[in-house]
Amino acid sequence: MAGVAVALSAVAGESEAFGKSQQPAAKDAPGAAANNERTFLHQETKFAATPKRLYEAITDSKQFAAFSGMPAEIDPKEGGSFSMFNGMIVGRNIEMVPDHLIVQAWRPTHWDPGIYSIVKFELKPQGSETLIVLDHTGFPQGEFDHLNPGWKWRYWDPLKKFLK
Repeated sequence: MAGVAVALSAVAGESEAFGKSQQPAAKDAPGAAANNERTFLHQETKFAATPKRLYEAITDSKQFAAFSGMPAEIDPKEGGSFSMFNGMIVGRNIEMVPDHLIVQAWRPTHWDPGIYSIVKFELKPQGSETLIVLDHTGFPQGEFDHLNPGWKWRYWDPLKKFLK
């Protein structure tokens, strides 16, 4: 845990843009009040690509910028920092197992300073496809209804188009 604290404290870079204005407003659906308490989410999405191809797209600055449509700077090593979506998401890579696992200390810069969540991507081959298992934990209460659809809008849909 001390290693995570050190990694989190080393992450730098503040900007104000990613907030809720960058994505369509989440509909206030039944159950949204319960979601207000949630500080984790889990998603599983299949891609017609190899784990190697997905790992590279997520960890390479040029490929990330190409699929997201916004500038990205990613140091793909353990301990390396990243800034994505033109500086709106920043953090540090905590654990990297090429073609299998990416664990990041991750934060939108509109969160209070020093607040980070943990994002874990597991890449699981399934025949000619790969299942990405995403666990995003430790984010502030009230963020679930923004983050949960944001993964689809900002990562999964653009990444699927990029990989065609």
